Amino acid sequence: MYDYRYEPHRVIFMIDNKSFFASCEAIRLGLNPMKAVLAVLSHQPNTKFGSGLIMAASPLAKKKYGLTNVMRARDLPSKKQAPDLMLVEPHMNLYIKRSMQVLQIFRKYAAEEDIHVYSIDESMIDMTKSWHLFGDDPYLVARKIQQEIRQTLGLYTTCGIGENPLLAKLAMDLAAKHRRSMIAAWHYIDVPDTIWQIPNLEDVWGIGKRTAKRLRQLQINNMYDLAHTDPAILTKEFGVIGEQLFAMSWGVDRSIISDKFVPKMKHYGNSQVLMRDYTDQQEIEIVLREIGEQVAARIRAHQLQTGCVNLAVGFNQYQQDGQRKGFNVQQKIISTNDNDLLVAELVALFRKNWHGETVRTLGVSYSQLVPDTSQQLTFFLQPERQIKKRNFIMTVDKIRQRYGFTSLVKASSLLKGATAIQRSSLVGGHNGGNAYE
Repeated sequence: MYDYRYEPHRVIFMIDNKSFFASCEAIRLGLNPMKAVLAVLSHQPNTKFGSGLIMAASPLAKKKYGLTNVMRARDLPSKKQAPDLMLVEPHMNLYIKRSMQVLQIFRKYAAEEDIHVYSIDESMIDMTKSWHLFGDDPYLVARKIQQEIRQTLGLYTTCGIGENPLLAKLAMDLAAKHRRSMIAAWHYIDVPDTIWQIPNLEDVWGIGKRTAKRLRQLQINNMYDLAHTDPAILTKEFGVIGEQLFAMSWGVDRSIISDKFVPKMKHYGNSQVLMRDYTDQQEIEIVLREIGEQVAARIRAHQLQTGCVNLAVGFNQYQQDGQRKGFNVQQKIISTNDNDLLVAELVALFRKNWHGETVRTLGVSYSQLVPDTSQQLTFFLQPERQIKKRNFIMTVDKIRQRYGFTSLVKASSLLKGATAIQRSSLVGGHNGGNAYE
């Protein structure tokens, strides 16, 4: 269906730090990441250690005890069953530091515009223009990068090499991890022997469980079936996504890493998974105020105002069938970045759509952003008071930026149910720790 002569033929590396969080912890403890039996266990503040989720497990812990990411702590084998299993707390600042150090190594091999950081532990590198500067073959250059990361930071990496980002990603996910060298290369010519041999649709990057279920309803059970389905059927069922799925099945990806995508519509937001079930309206609204003000501070820091507020509320996942799992609503407003005005809109949205359900997640985002070049005054307050209030908010922002969030907190953040003070020391919702040398 595709003539590969007219497709991009580039040299793309997809590099993943193997069991990144667990490897960082093993190295911190003076252990070999590939030989340590270790898991990183996240838990909420003020809860017993061992009551959370597995964030990452070392390769040997996965193999020996069947550990998986997001496994609940209560499902772990007992100390008697796994006497050598080490459970450690996360240190997010350490992981961020190591990720930045890995990025610095990548910058030795490719220009900044040819590097795309896909996640904290994965990056894509377009080596088309530079690989020949470091070796006689892309495979040997990938090996050189692996060795530098290993010798410098102690981390093991897997690398997929492909003629486009899709082939590189699939090579890394499905082949490299099973090879002793932890390097695999997939090319267009290999598609019948690689992509078409993938038996589980969910194993393919970009195909989730829901999409796989819809494909099976069309009698498409694997990647070979997908590649030999009439594209018109896929387009009718999935729209433009159907075209993308068909292209994936043939290993086609025309994206160029240096062509950075700049979204036309930006938004800023934050969400929280609450440490327990919330049923008390006052407690929920305290947390809602905290999140709303936190995001408001972010848009003020970027000298922006918002014209649309969005509220996402998730309920306890063990609700009975047929009950709502939550709601996601938004409201257009006159552009502002005033804490009180934004929180008032959020609370109004919450009260209108909440009917007493058990709340477990809260999310707030602000969109339709415009430059903060003016202040909308109201007839209900003297202009001098409104200007003074705005200056006060800006002063609070500056103090918190310099001395930390807890240097100034509202009294409501000391009430039962508040989370802002506890979360101010977290990074990505987890213990920050120290960025160990």
